[in-house]
Amino acid sequence: MAVEARRDPATRAGALKRIGEQLGINPETLRNWVIQAEIDEGDRPGTTTDDATRLAELERENRELRRANAILKSASAFFAAELDRPSR
Repeated sequence: MAVEARRDPATRAGALKRIGEQLGINPETLRNWVIQAEIDEGDRPGTTTDDATRLAELERENRELRRANAILKSASAFFAAELDRPSR
């Protein structure tokens, strides 16, 4: 509803404030939602919701892999030190 009101030049001025008040939503919050909807539809440049979700998943996976790599490195160093010790 808000996206359509912004597209129509006759209702564009003050549309988000008016619709936000009717729905009981802060106009700034509604504006952010409309901007994100326009990005998702390809009408405006920016990071889509799907891309942002995928990016967050990749960043999480990257953190997990870095943590696993650090564990493996420290385990490798521990066992290498054990092998270098003289046997009794």
